[in-house]
Amino acid sequence: MTAITSLRGGAIDAIRSADLDRKTELAQESATRWFARRISLRSPLDAPLPERPGRPEKPLLVPPTQVEKRSLHTVPGRIALLHAIAHIELNAVDLALDIVARFASAHVPNSFFDGWMQVAFEEAKHFRMVRKRLNDLGADYGDLPAHDGLWQAAHSTRNDLTARLAVVPLILEARGLDVTPALQAKMRETGDLESAAVLDVIYNDEKGHVAVGAKWFRFLCAREKRDPARTFQELVRANFRGPLKAPFNDVARAEAGLTPSFYRALTSTSQS
Repeated sequence: MTAITSLRGGAIDAIRSADLDRKTELAQESATRWFARRISLRSPLDAPLPERPGRPEKPLLVPPTQVEKRSLHTVPGRIALLHAIAHIELNAVDLALDIVARFASAHVPNSFFDGWMQVAFEEAKHFRMVRKRLNDLGADYGDLPAHDGLWQAAHSTRNDLTARLAVVPLILEARGLDVTPALQAKMRETGDLESAAVLDVIYNDEKGHVAVGAKWFRFLCAREKRDPARTFQELVRANFRGPLKAPFNDVARAEAGLTPSFYRALTSTSQS
């Protein structure tokens, strides 16, 4: 493995890597070294942050409308769902690393980076778990097309940390809290308890990820004397395309610090 020069350096090397085993390994190793305070936050030797994360040749990236929906009552349907989840988790690894690398010079305490490297570590774990489950079912990540919407959301908030927190953890990750319980139930219903167990781990960890986002979003709003719910709504309208869709898992969201006052006002109006 490449020498990790700093936390930002390790995060950038992981983002740049198109080898997904190496990407997840670098993410976790950078996190472990950072937690032990064995590396600095940044170094003059850090590579430049890439415009896009490194990716293997497959999967083919297509618009979200072209990603086929299939029944979970068939093995190909469960493979398609797990493939979509693997793609989300892979993007989540890069998004957590990107917030650390991109905002390494931001005026925030070190505990900000602790939180996001914990997220990166767990997203890397999730990607590996889902990929292994795909392998168990005779498939692999890259076998099916996937969409690129997640990275586009990150790109649109690259210059504003508060906007990034609003869009990535508080919309995209929070969406996982809304949809995962139904998927867990469907997997159990079809008898695929192994896939359901993987989703259980992801669901429980994701609550913590939304909580990290909510904590730092509120921190930045408090520092700037801005109302968190109103600021969230303004930033979402400016940076996120499309309405927020019900149903919402209000209980899990509230446990993570994301109360209905944040998102309810955004559900009735469509942003263009």
